[in-house]
Amino acid sequence: SAVTRGALRAPTQTTVRAAAAAFLAGAGNGSIPTASGGRYKPATLRGYRVGLDKRVLPVLGDRRLSDVRRRDVQDLADRLTADGLSASTVHNTLDPLRVIFRRAMRREEVTADPTEHLELRRPDGRRDRIAPPDEAAELLAALPDDERALWATAMYAGLRRGELQALRWSDVDVRGRVIRVQRGWDPVEGEQAGKSAAANRRVPILDPLARELAAHRLRVGRGDGDLVFGRTAADPFAPSTVRLRALSAWDGENARRVRDADEGDDVALLAPIGLHEARHTCASLMIAAGVNAKALSAIMGHATIAMTFDTYGHLMPGGLDEAREAVDAYLAGGRPALSVVG
Repeated sequence: SAVTRGALRAPTQTTVRAAAAAFLAGAGNGSIPTASGGRYKPATLRGYRVGLDKRVLPVLGDRRLSDVRRRDVQDLADRLTADGLSASTVHNTLDPLRVIFRRAMRREEVTADPTEHLELRRPDGRRDRIAPPDEAAELLAALPDDERALWATAMYAGLRRGELQALRWSDVDVRGRVIRVQRGWDPVEGEQAGKSAAANRRVPILDPLARELAAHRLRVGRGDGDLVFGRTAADPFAPSTVRLRALSAWDGENARRVRDADEGDDVALLAPIGLHEARHTCASLMIAAGVNAKALSAIMGHATIAMTFDTYGHLMPGGLDEAREAVDAYLAGGRPALSVVG
């Protein structure tokens, strides 16, 4: 009966190592797409390769796909945890194995996925820092003139670091108030097309960003085909250098505040932020302003709206009490008391 149902097949001769090699090759040349139909980012594939080579293949590489059981994967996860690896690292290590077995399931090479229903520790749940509007403005104001536009684009447009590195003036229409995000930058592969259809998008230019970009273009004097924030017109900025310069500026501002404060006064110091955290700050500002989740998903370049909810759902308004009040008001014929983000 199992044969009739298709739940029993002859064991595949393909090993985990061979399946991993085939997947990495196909994902690298674009013949194997991501779950959302896009192309895998080079950085993602490098992470997959490290996890496979360092932790997965030494243990499971020579096993046939059909011989790997859930207990084998669970034992691997338990061993990695016992070795002191963080919950996030364990999850990331198992991610390529999950992809390999899901592909094997679709190709009918195996009848069960041993990476499902594992008992894994959850990541610690710490979230990236988000700067409220006043603090975001203060952080920008403390930066040198030639550094401010880059950080403003991260904070007010939400571009990813690689997108900032690859941004060209031909992508920026200050007068039309829109940035066309069409490419990214990989530290090894160089300039890359957008990682998915969603990544290629139009992002609105807010008023404070428009001022910074206009001033920045006058200052650098580059042409349409040149990089907006490159250390030269053709070479992208080095993230570590940008980070160090920002930290130096913020440290200097904090020192000035301490020096100028009266003795005994509490001094409000600036807390440093990273480019990725600045992107999250942009999302939080838009949510606070009432931008709906569909528009936010498009602006942030998420492949699905579910990704937007997973990432920023905790920032969106509307608890049970607010929902009850809104529906009660609606049923009573009045205007809803809650502006629902969604």
